[in-house]
Amino acid sequence: MNKFFVLTQTIISLVLVALVLLQSGASGSSNVFSGGGGETYHTRKGIEKLFFYATIVFAVLFVLNSLLLLIY
Repeated sequence: MNKFFVLTQTIISLVLVALVLLQSGASGSSNVFSGGGGETYHTRKGIEKLFFYATIVFAVLFVLNSLLLLIY
């Protein structure tokens, strides 16, 4: 049973990393350090919205699977 949760955790982790990397960087790291202004809010549309919600779902799955790994 433990091997199943470890395998599931690995798959969820890889998908979560891919989803985070595929999201468009609206603020960018250069704006954080240089104080770049600009648009602070924008509406997510299309595939960006799908990636956003999928990231939330996989983050919740990651937390739940982590808790199951602690129990079993």
